Amino acid sequence: MTSPRTQWYRPMTARDPHEEHRTASPLELLFDLTFVVAISSAAAELHHAISEAHIAAGVFGYLVVFFAIWWAWMNFTWFASAYDCDDALYRVLTVLQMAGVLVLAVGVPAAFERFDIGTVVLGYTIMRVAMITLWLRAAHGDPARAPVTRTYAAGLTVIQLLWIGLVFVPVPWGVIGFVVLVALEVSLSPFAESREVDAEKGTPWHPEHIAERYGLLTLIVLGEVILGITGAFGPALSERGFSISLLLLGVGGLLVVVGLWWIYFLAGDDEGLRSARVAFLWGYGHYVVFGGIAAVGAGLEVAVDAEEHVSHVSATTAAFSVAIPMALVLIVLTALRRLTWAPGSLAVGYVAFAVVGVLVCAAVAGVVGIGVSVVLMGLVLTAMLSGYLLLLRRRAAVSTSGA
Repeated sequence: MTSPRTQWYRPMTARDPHEEHRTASPLELLFDLTFVVAISSAAAELHHAISEAHIAAGVFGYLVVFFAIWWAWMNFTWFASAYDCDDALYRVLTVLQMAGVLVLAVGVPAAFERFDIGTVVLGYTIMRVAMITLWLRAAHGDPARAPVTRTYAAGLTVIQLLWIGLVFVPVPWGVIGFVVLVALEVSLSPFAESREVDAEKGTPWHPEHIAERYGLLTLIVLGEVILGITGAFGPALSERGFSISLLLLGVGGLLVVVGLWWIYFLAGDDEGLRSARVAFLWGYGHYVVFGGIAAVGAGLEVAVDAEEHVSHVSATTAAFSVAIPMALVLIVLTALRRLTWAPGSLAVGYVAFAVVGVLVCAAVAGVVGIGVSVVLMGLVLTAMLSGYLLLLRRRAAVSTSGA
């Protein structure tokens, strides 16, 4: 039985990156749930912007707020993979970050609509106080990696002060400042890790744990898609009653969600996450994967609006609001898996078929109807998966006969 002292305090030493059976903790799962509101709010704002035909402004606002959401999750996830000691202080600091996420979520609409980032920066400041404390604690508990952990603490402090200053900068210059600070944010990890020449003394994240954590957030984002389309169908059905077109949108939306889920979880990525360079590219690339999946949900809500004639965009535009993020997810996920999967295991031709297929389905929405268009997108993903699974089966059969 764990002693009371150990429950309240454990030295924050590095976790073993080769630890067997490492899984996400209940605290990490609770932490992920705080992002539900923020992701839902960002997708809802994108949905409304596209429906009102403010597409360019909506996409820009979505990219801004989703970066803030995703980066907050990234900061904690990779740290926890390396230094989760699960004592009382660690839990308190994690809960403090969760409070910051909720404040961030409150600020999403203002940041989206008029680039008023004050509330989002306040949420980040709360989270950064906790993260800086954790990095300093890691520097104390793991002296061998102190150059790396102190660099993270110092870098986060300086960048957060710059974010606070950006709140007072007028919008045209504020947008430029935002881009500069995003570049600083994504550069901090490679710079901090380069402070240690010995790769063994870099941040000891756990590949299997990281892959699982990303998979869990993917499920949460897919859940947001399901929640979004359910919320859109409810009022539509209650006002007009049963509709074949809405039924088709529901079937198509379900096919799309299941298809994206199946494609993401075809195989694990952890075996390829053994080098820092690959891990950085893979981790950062998921900004498009997560953001794209959430945007699919927003697009499906736009499709419902277009079908109900309460949107200011055409059926074709609404269909493309579903198809374009789907295509981006497929392209970027395939590119990332070129880094993590074994050579020859990818079937790029199948992905190309799916990307072209969903875009063609969107292009014909004005002719066949948006419900049929979305169903066809789901069938394209189904065909891609079926072909790829048959290919894997043939490869396995050839390998077995050859052996």
